[in-house]
Amino acid sequence: MSKVPTIPYLSGFDVKPSSTSVLGVVTFTDGTNDITPNQLQCEAYGYTYNKADGTCSTFRYNTNLNRSFSNESNKVQGANNTTETGTNNTLIIGQNNTVKGLSRNNIIVGNENEIANGVNNANVYGTLGEATADNSIVLGGNVATDLLGERQSIQVLYGIQTTNGTNTISYLNNTTDKLLAVPENAVMYFHADVVAVRVGGTDTSGGGAVGDFASWVERGVIINKSGTLSIERERDAIKHSGHTTNWQPTGIVSGTNFAMRVRGHADTTIEWCSNITFTQIKTGVAL
Repeated sequence: MSKVPTIPYLSGFDVKPSSTSVLGVVTFTDGTNDITPNQLQCEAYGYTYNKADGTCSTFRYNTNLNRSFSNESNKVQGANNTTETGTNNTLIIGQNNTVKGLSRNNIIVGNENEIANGVNNANVYGTLGEATADNSIVLGGNVATDLLGERQSIQVLYGIQTTNGTNTISYLNNTTDKLLAVPENAVMYFHADVVAVRVGGTDTSGGGAVGDFASWVERGVIINKSGTLSIERERDAIKHSGHTTNWQPTGIVSGTNFAMRVRGHADTTIEWCSNITFTQIKTGVAL
C-alpha cells in the first residue's frame, strides 16, 4: 500500500482517502480506522467505484504502468481485444472482447463479450455476453446490433450452512453478502436445482440424523422495472430422505439482487447448494 498525499476532508464528509494498493484500490480513513468507502464517498473524491466487488479504485493510465500490472500468462488470440489494468491469468479467443480489469482466471471465447471489473473465474462464450459475478458461466446469444447482455444465460452457485429453523439468505458462491444483481429493465427466468444435506446437530426429533437430505426445483421470473424488482415463483419438491419436514428454499428479491432464502431446522446443521440458471432479456427500454 502507498500513502495518498494529504487530502483535506470534503465538506459534508467525515472520511477521506488514505492509501492505495498496487492494483489501485483506494482505502479511506475516518481519522482513526481504515475503511472501505461506499459509492458516494468514493466518487466524491474523484475515484471510480466498482459495483461488482464494492471497491474504490484509481489509475492514471500510462504505458509503463499498464505493462507493470499485466500478467504475461494472459493469452489473447484475435483482434481488438482489451485486457485492462490488473487482468491476470486470462484467456481470450475471438474479437472485440473486453476484460475490465482487477480480475484473474477468466476465459472468453467469442466476440464483443465483457467481464466486469473485479470478476474472477468467469467463463463467457458467444456474442455480447456480460459476466458480472465470480465463478459464473455466461452464454451470450446476440448479434452485433444487440445490447451487451441483451439475450444471455447465466449459471451460478448459491450456498449456505444453517443451524436453526429460521429463514436465512443463501449467498452467491457461499460468500457473505454477495448476490447476483438483476440489470435495470431486464426480465430473468430462473431455474434453481437445490439440494440440502444434514451434516451435524443435536436434534433427534422425528428420527432425524446426519445424512438426511432433500431436493427441490425452485423456479420463477424476476423483473426489474426501472430499478424496482418483483418476483413470481413456484417450488416442486423432488426427493427427500429422513426428517426434513421444515426444510425449504425460496427465491426472493433483495434490493436490486436475486437471493435464495432457505430454512432448515432447530439444532440441525444443514449444508445447502443451489445450482441456478438465469435466462435473461435486457430490454434497453423503461419497463
